[in-house]
Amino acid sequence: MRRICLTLPTNRPCAATITALAEEAAYAVRHFDAEVHLLILDSCAAPAFAEHAETVRRIPDDPRIVVHHLDEARQRDFLRTVIDRSAATKPDLLLDLMLPDGVSYGACTNRAFLLAAALGCESVHRRDSDSHYQLADGEPVFPVHHELLSLGSRAADAARHVTRTALAADRMDRRVAMVGSSFVGELSVDIGEILRIDPDVYHDMVGLWAPPHWTPEQKSELVEESFRGAGTDAFTTDDSTLTVVDPMRVDMCNIAFHGVHEHVPLPPATDTIGSDYFLIHLVHDAALPGVLHNRNIVNFYTGERRTDSGFVAYQLRFVKFLLSMLYFNSVYDRMGRAGESLLDGQGQVRASVVARLARDSAGLDRSENVHRLDVLDTAYRKLGGRYAGFADLLAGRRDRLLDEARGDIEDFALLTEAWEPLVGAARRTSVPRTPGPQR
Repeated sequence: MRRICLTLPTNRPCAATITALAEEAAYAVRHFDAEVHLLILDSCAAPAFAEHAETVRRIPDDPRIVVHHLDEARQRDFLRTVIDRSAATKPDLLLDLMLPDGVSYGACTNRAFLLAAALGCESVHRRDSDSHYQLADGEPVFPVHHELLSLGSRAADAARHVTRTALAADRMDRRVAMVGSSFVGELSVDIGEILRIDPDVYHDMVGLWAPPHWTPEQKSELVEESFRGAGTDAFTTDDSTLTVVDPMRVDMCNIAFHGVHEHVPLPPATDTIGSDYFLIHLVHDAALPGVLHNRNIVNFYTGERRTDSGFVAYQLRFVKFLLSMLYFNSVYDRMGRAGESLLDGQGQVRASVVARLARDSAGLDRSENVHRLDVLDTAYRKLGGRYAGFADLLAGRRDRLLDEARGDIEDFALLTEAWEPLVGAARRTSVPRTPGPQR
C-alpha cells in the first residue's frame, strides 16, 4: 500500500474546502491501494482554527485516512526539532525561512514537504483553500485520480494510463516526477480590474514577467497566456498526456510531486506570488517525465482581496513577483541549458547545482529591476484612484524592495543547500499530534 500526503495550507477560513479535501481522500482510498495522510497546515486565528477543528472532527472515520490538523505552534515545534537534528549552521534563519511572519506560498508548501517525509509519504499532493472541484454528472472531479494512476511509476508503465504519450523513448525508464493540471474560473492573480481599466497598462505590467531581451511578440504571447489557467471550459471527459510538462499548463493548486521535492525546496520568499512554482520549472528543465491532465480545479477570489488592506497586500505581492523574475529568469535559462546534467546517476535532481545557480544569480545587476519599478510607477499612476495611491507607497519602498528581491534569492540558495539534510532529519522526527480525539 502506498502512503501519500494530501495537503492543504491555509491562512483563511475554509471549512468547505477541508470537507471537499476529505472527500478527495476518501475517493483515493476507495479506488487505489493507498493510505492518505490528510495534512492541514493551519495559520488561522483562533476562531477560524476552531471552526476547522470541528470540521475535521466531522470527517468520517476510515482506517486508511489519517488526518493531521496542525496550528503554527505545532508546526514550529516540529521544525525546531528537524532543524536541530539536521545540524544546520544557521538554525534560527532556517526556522524563519520555514515559518516566516509574513505570507509565503513557498514556505507553507516546504513545511508540507518535511511533514510528508516525517509521515513516510512517498508523494505530496497540494490543493489551495481558495479553490473547489468541478462537477461532472453531479460528482466532484478529483485530480488525485490521475495523480495516483501515474505518479512515481516508470514512464513506460504510466503510458498505459494516459490518453497519449509525447515523451522521448530515452526517457521512458525514468519515474514520473509530477502530475498536474490547471484551473478554470477567475485569473490566478487578481489583476483583472487592471485589464478592464486599461488593457495597454495591463500589457506593460504583465510583460515585466518576461526577460528584457524577449521580442515584443514573445512578450505579447506571454501576457495573453499569463494567469488564465485553462480558461473557462468545463470538464466533460478525462484527457491526459505523458510528457515533459510545460510550466504554463499547470498550477500549484492542482499539483503532485514524487521525489523531486525531497531534493530541492521551494523559494521561501514572503509576500510574493509565484514563489511556489519553482519545482514545476525544475521538473521541466531536467526533462523529468510528468503527466498533464484536464481535471482542472475552480479558482475563486475571497472577500479579503476586496478590502483596502487586501488590495495593497496583493498588489505588493504582484510587484515582488515581478522583481523576483530578474533572478528566476536567469536561473530558469541556465537550468534549461543544463538540461539532463541537472540529474545525478540515479536520475534525481542535484540540489548543489540548483543552489549554485540561485546563488550566482544574486550577483546580477539590479538595473533591470530599477526599470521594472519605473514602469510600474508609471502604470499605477496612469490607472489612477487607489492604484495611484499604491504608487506613492511603492515609491517610498523602492530601495527596500530591491534589497528584498536579492535577499530572497540568497535565502533560497541557503535553504536549498540545507534541504536534503532537513528531509533526512524529518524522516527521524515524529509529527505533533492533532488536538482532540485521534483519527
